Amino acid sequence: MKQARLTFASFPEVTQVVSQVGRPDDGTDPSLFSNTEYFVDLKPKEQWRPVFRENKEELIRAMDREVEKIPGLLWNFSQPIADNMEEAVSGVKGELAIKIFGTDLKELEGKGDEIVRVMQTIRGVQDLGLFRVIGQPNLNITVDRARASRFGLSVSDVQDAIETAVGGKAVTQVLEGEQRYDLVVRYQEQFRRSRESIGDIRLLTTTGERVSLAQVANIDFRDGASQIYRENNSRYVAIKYSVRGRDLGSTVEEAIRTVGEKVKLPPGYHLEWAGEYASAKRANARLALIVPVTVAGIFFLLYSMFKSFKWASLAMVSLALSPIGALFALYFTGTHFSVSSGIGTLALFGVAVETGVIMIEYINQLRARGYGIEDAALEGAVLRLRPIMMTMLVATLGLLPAAISNGIGSDSQKPFAIVIVGGLSATLLLSVYVLPTIYTWIAREGDVLPAYHPGLSEPE
Repeated sequence: MKQARLTFASFPEVTQVVSQVGRPDDGTDPSLFSNTEYFVDLKPKEQWRPVFRENKEELIRAMDREVEKIPGLLWNFSQPIADNMEEAVSGVKGELAIKIFGTDLKELEGKGDEIVRVMQTIRGVQDLGLFRVIGQPNLNITVDRARASRFGLSVSDVQDAIETAVGGKAVTQVLEGEQRYDLVVRYQEQFRRSRESIGDIRLLTTTGERVSLAQVANIDFRDGASQIYRENNSRYVAIKYSVRGRDLGSTVEEAIRTVGEKVKLPPGYHLEWAGEYASAKRANARLALIVPVTVAGIFFLLYSMFKSFKWASLAMVSLALSPIGALFALYFTGTHFSVSSGIGTLALFGVAVETGVIMIEYINQLRARGYGIEDAALEGAVLRLRPIMMTMLVATLGLLPAAISNGIGSDSQKPFAIVIVGGLSATLLLSVYVLPTIYTWIAREGDVLPAYHPGLSEPE
């Protein structure tokens, strides 16, 4: 831990490093004594070296290369709140996780090693590591029933002697007021500290003869489980990894496809891809339901206002055009489409439809006053430019700081803001030029138009 702290602190971008071993005293973060966590506080980005200033991922990769020189450790880089959320979702310390379910721990670890080797070949996969469960040396005592029976001993006799000598056996209780304590007796440490001393444990036979434990049992060391992960009453081993320099969806989908082709699991064993990817899949499934319902709701409201399928459909053109600017904004800023940007797209739909309604309603009013179709479309595009632009600028300028921010916490709000800023900027141009053009194509002399009110001011 000290070596890792010095390594992190050696980077000029770091102000301080705080570390923690094991679990906190309040029990809020249960973990093994072998777990260490580090809070690495960074200077403002303006004070970073130029090579890292534009890309925080490069700084993380540089730190990872240095701490990887410490043997026998698995490293994971995350944000404090994100780390707790990811662990709560998947049960594994890591942004993403693969869980291999089965019965035999050695078989599970072997398949885990195969998957790790395959995952190392996939671009974008970082912080890869297998949580090993085998490696705890255990002293196994196996009773030889044939030899024990020759001395008149049963298996329970041998187990009772081992429990008393090594583990301790409660023989009575001690009372202190209303409190009761078991009084446990066992051999002194020098008579149970090694394999040989345990083999010398004496057992009393039915004939009064004393025999050693080594005479009636086989005693040997074997590697056993240091810990066992369970979920839904099934054993599993976990592989943790992160994705950097590539979008999450395509990286994990390639990993699922490649692992499925190259790693064959025994009957009764199966994989689960957990963590942020599973959460994203659930969120995308919800969006796949919410988006059509939202579009249908918008269309219903438009029809109830225009009393015409034609004008409601034309207003929906703005909704169809709005994602074009959003996609270009994501592309040019190098931002991957995520749940946050999906929610931003939903918010963009409402503003985009509003601009379409403003344009179509005003053109219809001009036609009701006696303007021709083309004259009304041209005049409406010119005169409605100002209110449409004001509507767009309010939302665009309000979210522009969030769209260009790079501070702590910007990862979640930035895609949302980029989608709205880019989408509204494109919607402004498309609404002024494309919508009036389409209007002239579909408009007819017998269209349903709003009633003309002579008191309404004429356009200048």
